[in-house]
Amino acid sequence: MSASVDLHKISKFANLAIPSLAGLFFLGGHFVSFYFHFLTVVFLILTIVNLFYMFVQKKHAILRNFGILGQARYILESVGPEMRQYLFASDTEERPFSRVERSDIYRKSKGVDSASSFGSQLNFDNSEIKVRHSMYPSDKEDIVQFSLTFGEERGIEQTFTIRKPYMVSAMSYGALGVNAVKALSRGAKMAGIAMNTGEGGIPKYHMEEGGDLIFQMGTAKFGVRNEDGTLNDEKLKKLAAEPSIKMIEVKLSQGAKPGKGGLLPKEKISKEISELRGVPMNRDVVSPAHHKECVCKKSTVAFIKHVQDVSELPVGIKLCVGLTSEFRQLVEEMMLQDVFPDYIAIDGAEGGTGAAPKAFMDGYGMPLMPALYSVNNILTELGVRDRTKIIAAGKLINSSQQFMALALGADAIYSARGFMLALGCIQSMLCGSNTCPVGITTHDPDLQRGLVVEDKAKRIVNYVNGLEHDFYEMLAASGIRDAKDINIDQLYIPNDTALADQIEYLLEKHQSSLIS
Repeated sequence: MSASVDLHKISKFANLAIPSLAGLFFLGGHFVSFYFHFLTVVFLILTIVNLFYMFVQKKHAILRNFGILGQARYILESVGPEMRQYLFASDTEERPFSRVERSDIYRKSKGVDSASSFGSQLNFDNSEIKVRHSMYPSDKEDIVQFSLTFGEERGIEQTFTIRKPYMVSAMSYGALGVNAVKALSRGAKMAGIAMNTGEGGIPKYHMEEGGDLIFQMGTAKFGVRNEDGTLNDEKLKKLAAEPSIKMIEVKLSQGAKPGKGGLLPKEKISKEISELRGVPMNRDVVSPAHHKECVCKKSTVAFIKHVQDVSELPVGIKLCVGLTSEFRQLVEEMMLQDVFPDYIAIDGAEGGTGAAPKAFMDGYGMPLMPALYSVNNILTELGVRDRTKIIAAGKLINSSQQFMALALGADAIYSARGFMLALGCIQSMLCGSNTCPVGITTHDPDLQRGLVVEDKAKRIVNYVNGLEHDFYEMLAASGIRDAKDINIDQLYIPNDTALADQIEYLLEKHQSSLIS
């Protein structure tokens, strides 16, 4: 015999009891004690709300059928993510980042030793990629300090050199609030790394901090556009002359929503953002799916060359890989025109700071690791790997994942969510609602006040220092003296992992194309 709860009967009883109690308390207040009227008011209000739910509103069937008790269902649903995050989910099962992963970032950003005890909580069942160590570790004093120069392949005058393999990935003022932008910009400058501005138009608050910036030109070209959506050369030239702007990035697509343009919900468009981007405040800002100038491989390469000529700075492109055949054709067109971007930023489908349709967030794009392997192989096979750099982006928040990306062909690392976590992000996943509880992705002044710029900037510095410490430790343990020597041999990739299957498929596809 199994016990069950008949919620319908319980709700009928409650919906009858509420007005009945209101009547009883009224009589008690009239005949027994005036103080009963306080309860009369409470239950009278509950009766009115209940009547509204059951007989007036028509939107929610649960409220019409169950009345005020049905509201409990919506309350539980609304706090469900928090309940799971803090009470029910294990340390390793949350998405997109587990508590174990987030804890590592929090500790690094606070300057706390992130060493752990009693073994890893991750799987060791031949389903995970690991970094191979060497029997003969390198001495740390023999390791070459990291250095990477963009623009050297073209021999331009204004090259840009980074001394650490990390950069803050694209997050615009708009997606982030002003305090978050200032904290990231100040922290990046203090840590000695570059920061991508995102496609938010003139990077006013980024430039105020005086750090090294990569200006991202999205498909809407905010800040450097003509009325028809084409590039305004004079605006770009003027912006490129700013001392803080070190490189230009042409965004072709992004991991969160490849094949679609950027999206900024109307809830996050303040008057200032409206003016900086030149957009209205009362509707979502949806950027075009592609640059007007980029309608085929030939026009895309020509546009890259045009931006290089106008800006006179290193110019990169950012894309999420879809068809590897299209990327190969694009590189072949670069060879025909003898035009190469100074870097190619590969954004894996795991990328996700930007607001995106659910179908695109979940279903579109190539994951970062196989995409990196493909891009590096195509450039190498065509003999042009030395004509450009590769930057990797997509859930690269910790040292081991970053090292794996470098081993698969990346020259440097972009991270967005890693730096958001360093700012204090708690993964509430409310980035597009303007209600971020820690003041990072909101323009609500009451919520932003919780983010103290001076304090959070120091957390960015600590995070970078922690990553850099791990980087050189891992180089030494792998027996490597120069980061340029990191390659796929440094990785243990079990045969039954998804990446192994994808690499095998790509190799077979390449071999069959050679035979044909």
